[in-house]
Amino acid sequence: MEIEIKVKIERSENLVAFLKKEATFVFTNRQIDEYYTPFHENFLEVDPIKEWLRLRDSDGKYSINYKSWHYNQDGKSNHCDEYETKVDDINAMRKILMALDFKHLVTVDKVRSVWDYKDYEISMDSVQNLADFVEIEYKGTDANPDPKKISDEMMDFLKKMDCGSIERDYKGYLYLLLKKD
Repeated sequence: MEIEIKVKIERSENLVAFLKKEATFVFTNRQIDEYYTPFHENFLEVDPIKEWLRLRDSDGKYSINYKSWHYNQDGKSNHCDEYETKVDDINAMRKILMALDFKHLVTVDKVRSVWDYKDYEISMDSVQNLADFVEIEYKGTDANPDPKKISDEMMDFLKKMDCGSIERDYKGYLYLLLKKD
């Protein structure tokens, strides 16, 4: 189970200054994410999008990822089931997806900077053709974490950073780019 929030913030300066001082810098890289859907079960027919399949090129390291989101009655999600593995040859993986009758939906191109702070992995994403976002993922060791409680704590953390307006994104970059087009 993955517990995370993704938000668009008005100002990032205070958060970045805090992270540089208090957190452990992990890396900055460019990630190119390609999203796919099977023709026989179009992931876009459900709103909000419940599941997706993604190929990622993270500075020449490749992976495939499937997520299935759990939404509450308000259409909001705090967690998902996630399955991910490394891929040696991304071109071969693309050919496999095409042979299995998947179609390409959209490509998300972003620069991501990541810090570790306590039980959180905090990512600052600059997404081409969208905006800058913050993603916080829970990395704690609690065997039975409460997704709602943890996501509320993450939001409280951001509010303390004086980031100005904070817009929660429950649908992801895939949806935002498709909506924009």
